[in-house]
Amino acid sequence: MRYMVAYDMMEAARNTNQWMGASAQALASYPIFSMIPNPALSWMAAWGEVTERSFERMTTKPDWGIRTFTERGRDHLVKIETVLEKPFGNLIHFNISGRAERPRKVLLVAPMSGHYATLLRSTVKSLLVDCEVYVTDWHNARDIPVSAGKFDVEDYTLYLVDFIREMGPDSHVIAICQPAPLTLAATAYLAEREPEAQPRTLTLIGGPVDPDATPTEVTDFGRRVTMGQLEAMMVQRVGFKYAGVGRPVYPGLLQLSSFISMNVDRHSQAFVDQITRVARHEASDHDAHNRFYDEYLAVMDMPAEFYLSTVERLFKNREVARNVFTVNGEQVDIGQITSVAVKSVEGANDDISAPGQCIAALDLCTGLPDNMKASHVEPGAGHYGIFAGRSWRDNIRPLVLDFIDRNGSGSPRSAARKAPVHKIAVA
Repeated sequence: MRYMVAYDMMEAARNTNQWMGASAQALASYPIFSMIPNPALSWMAAWGEVTERSFERMTTKPDWGIRTFTERGRDHLVKIETVLEKPFGNLIHFNISGRAERPRKVLLVAPMSGHYATLLRSTVKSLLVDCEVYVTDWHNARDIPVSAGKFDVEDYTLYLVDFIREMGPDSHVIAICQPAPLTLAATAYLAEREPEAQPRTLTLIGGPVDPDATPTEVTDFGRRVTMGQLEAMMVQRVGFKYAGVGRPVYPGLLQLSSFISMNVDRHSQAFVDQITRVARHEASDHDAHNRFYDEYLAVMDMPAEFYLSTVERLFKNREVARNVFTVNGEQVDIGQITSVAVKSVEGANDDISAPGQCIAALDLCTGLPDNMKASHVEPGAGHYGIFAGRSWRDNIRPLVLDFIDRNGSGSPRSAARKAPVHKIAVA
């Protein structure tokens, strides 16, 4: 019960801050106060507006905001369809009405690391032009009743197996950040048990396949703390307000505090600047600050089993990196991947999954010919830029699409083995 009380106290603090912001804005915006030329009232209203919006967004799932697609001067409606529905996450498809189906069938595996799948909004938009796009849409753990059971790294892997199987053999999988090692394991699981259900290509972007290849602050933290300390500090039980009451989770608000603490000066200055802009009537509802923080502040609770097993099995024990990962007691041999072309993408300035952690996947694919492996390190790119920023749009996306085309459904897998090697590496 003490964990549920802690969860509710944290939610109460968020509610209080949201109420204080709304109250300050309403009070300072009273029409009669306009007769008093006091700039403090304008600053008070601006502070209230920014504060209320910020704390309200923390419990709101962002909308995808992708409603139309324009091609050759014609607008097409975009309908988000649920292809496969499961308790902890759905497989969704961005169906563009009135447009011929694209031959490239891409599954974007979104991370379950505190933010919603909508974090990949710009990635989805960029791929819709040339691909049929599917996304793993993970659910907020606080909304999942305890009757749905647990959800750890093995369950996550089996979810990916089901999603890839649903996609069919002519699909292409792109795993972004955290799910990279588990997507590699899911592909190996299919390679050994259902080879006909394997995807054509697998692209791993900025994922910690081998966290020890290049240590970062994230991996150092995982090494320093014990599992007992981690469970005591990070795990709480969902309070009475939500459907998942009693479920052990790593709360989104706690994750957000960790995110902000890594760059607290930068975030503090960003909010001070936004308050100034609001007070001067220079801000708008969808300006750069609001677009970024509406997404950044929207956090979701993570199942405690998934969080703890990720730290223990992927970071501490390096089960995927050592090729000893098991699902339901059976080892998943990554060397069984023999016909799925694999590409790694890393950012030279990535301080979360540093260069070397993701490319380690290629060494694990011992059964795959060298000409079906590719790697790319993007110079000057950080973690976010390699899948959603300018680096993705200008350089990485064309390389990924080229990799898909050379190993796509248009050519048999045997022909893909003869394709020229396409490796780009930056020291």
